[in-house]
Amino acid sequence: MIAFLMGRLAQSLILLVVVSIIGFIVLNLIPGGPMSQYALDPGMTQDDMARIAEQLGLNRPLWVQYLDWATRMVQGDWGTSFRDGSPVTAVIARHVPATLILMGSSTVIAVGIGTWIGVRGATHRYSSFDYAATIGAMIALSIPTFWFGLIGIYVFSLQLGWLPAGNMYTIGDGSLLNYLHHLIMPSIVLALVHIAIWSRFMRTATLDAISQEFVKTARAKGVSERRVIMKHVVGNALLPMITLAGVQLPSLLTGALVTETVFTWPGMGRLFLDSLGYSDYPVVMGLLMFSAVLTIAANLVADIVVALVDPRIRLA
Repeated sequence: MIAFLMGRLAQSLILLVVVSIIGFIVLNLIPGGPMSQYALDPGMTQDDMARIAEQLGLNRPLWVQYLDWATRMVQGDWGTSFRDGSPVTAVIARHVPATLILMGSSTVIAVGIGTWIGVRGATHRYSSFDYAATIGAMIALSIPTFWFGLIGIYVFSLQLGWLPAGNMYTIGDGSLLNYLHHLIMPSIVLALVHIAIWSRFMRTATLDAISQEFVKTARAKGVSERRVIMKHVVGNALLPMITLAGVQLPSLLTGALVTETVFTWPGMGRLFLDSLGYSDYPVVMGLLMFSAVLTIAANLVADIVVALVDPRIRLA
């Protein structure tokens, strides 16, 4: 286990360095670069631009800027926002809870509904339900997340008036029920694609478990079908799904970016787009690295959990 963790740590550090280099280069290749926002000010002269570039350290060679940024980041200094001068860590920390709430609620919905659809589809193979679930999954995977969000706003907010069209809460009302009321639609929209993915994988894993000898033995012993499915089939089918849960984190973050924008949800996704629009590169790089660390950590935790619950797997 120790050797495995050390190896994964080394791989993770290399991956983070590669991600940071690519992200840093791409951001600085964008037309206008970090100074583009200042250039929009009609009263800004060339001397003013040069002075600001010197103050921000943007007049140095790109590799020097990167090494300076990376050194400070390792030491815990992620830089300051170009927009208001706040520390990048503080800016990100203000938006992390909203994203975690949205991702957590959508994951619970996706796992719960996706598991039920997958198991039922496998146990009722080629039934009307199975065909309907397959078609529904194809539709959910084919249509962009923002389209579901816009349709949801039009139907449930504008036409029916059941749910709020956006934001995390109503100004002046900080009650838990108000938060939950605003959470319903964005969490369901974000969960739709993942329900489709989870149900398809769960169906395949369940079919594989049903064909195993231990299931046939349990049935031969007279164990009830419900107990066979719940204890022997579902339990074993969920093992590979733990790995899937870790792999799905990047798509959750991507979906959250779109969902938060559609529903004006004050999370990291909306902050990322706002920071790109403002050319606030320190915040963009901070979000990029924070997301990369989350993704790597989620995959590592998934591998460890699988090894702990399945004695057949050995980490080496």
